[in-house]
Amino acid sequence: MLYYLFQWLQELDFPGAGIFNYISSRALMAVILSLLISTIFGDKFINLLKRKQISETQRDASIDPFNVGKKGVPSMGGVIIIVSILLPCLLIGKLENTYMILMLITTIWLGVLGFLDDYIKIFKKDKEGLQGKFKIIGQVGLGLIVGLTLYLSPDVVIRENIEIKQGGEIVQVVHGQHNIKSTKTTIPFFKNNNLDYADFVGFMGEHAQTAGWVLFVIVTIIVVTAVSNGANLNDGMDGMAAGNSAIIGVALGILAYVSGHINFASYLNIMYIPGSEELVVFICAFIGALIGFLWYNAYPAQVFMGDTGSLTIGGIIAVFAIIIHKELLVPILCGVFFIESLSVILQVSYFKKGKKKGVKQRIFKRTPIHDHFRTTVSQLDTNCTYLITKPASVFHESKITVRFWIVTILLAAIAIITLKIR
Repeated sequence: MLYYLFQWLQELDFPGAGIFNYISSRALMAVILSLLISTIFGDKFINLLKRKQISETQRDASIDPFNVGKKGVPSMGGVIIIVSILLPCLLIGKLENTYMILMLITTIWLGVLGFLDDYIKIFKKDKEGLQGKFKIIGQVGLGLIVGLTLYLSPDVVIRENIEIKQGGEIVQVVHGQHNIKSTKTTIPFFKNNNLDYADFVGFMGEHAQTAGWVLFVIVTIIVVTAVSNGANLNDGMDGMAAGNSAIIGVALGILAYVSGHINFASYLNIMYIPGSEELVVFICAFIGALIGFLWYNAYPAQVFMGDTGSLTIGGIIAVFAIIIHKELLVPILCGVFFIESLSVILQVSYFKKGKKKGVKQRIFKRTPIHDHFRTTVSQLDTNCTYLITKPASVFHESKITVRFWIVTILLAAIAIITLKIR
């Protein structure tokens, strides 16, 4: 809203009004504003949660080797993150931008889904929360909305790379003069770094492009569901999910900036996505909101984000990556989320396999994998066999959290470097 006010003031030659024309200026404003909102509003909201006794009663010291009791810590802190993202974007974002609209819809959609899950856990005293099938329906529904909007909207276009060669060598990369609809995406580590979904269905002839969009929508649904659930699983220690997501957000912001800047896109030989620069404003609000939330969520946590926050931040990361055509970078960039999810899948599969044979067996001491590192041998089921019981010593959750952050920083750096390593 302020963006449009300053646009009007600029037409009146009001001094300094042109500052809102610069993405960098609005991005910095978004970071500062979201950080202030999350810290100031966060304090008041946490006090409200305490007065209303809105907390997850199942968290206690019995599962922690250091006897850190978390019973009674307020939950549903994801509301702080959501409010801190939405307000700066509404104030200083271009609200007619299709990409910004999609990100706002994603934030609200998954925020409501997570809120319902937390509401059932806390107020209905059902620790299982919202039934899994309804979560999946909500995530699939969002994937459909995002995928179909990117397919149908005339504003969602790219400019393809054109390689200028001399003597068989590439001397320059420029972008075409015309915007086109495309099912291409960036594939890491390969010299010809664009992968076209339509190529997978080339046998369909003249219908291949349409079938390529169908495949793209399916991939969108898978990515949204996988990343939002991965972030949800990662939210098991103080500051874990918020810190990892903020780091991922920084990497995505860099990727969005270069994708929306025609000169940088040409230099890096990646597709230019007109309008995607507005996503930098959104992701800066996202980063600021998470850093502000860490003020209260870092060990020892004064508030948990709950599914209201974890499902939302995972979905935001997924949709953002899809919009800038970097969804194939997600397994690298969100490697921590991927490993957390994989550990649970392997644990459950291995346990079921043993159950059919009449034996109790597990791979890890506990899952998601971060819990493996804070579980002592004395806490294990003596009637169960474990493939991996090392390390024998356990780590404090603050150390585990920081080490996971370090891994995410490394993965984020690798994801960015892939733009040049190919």
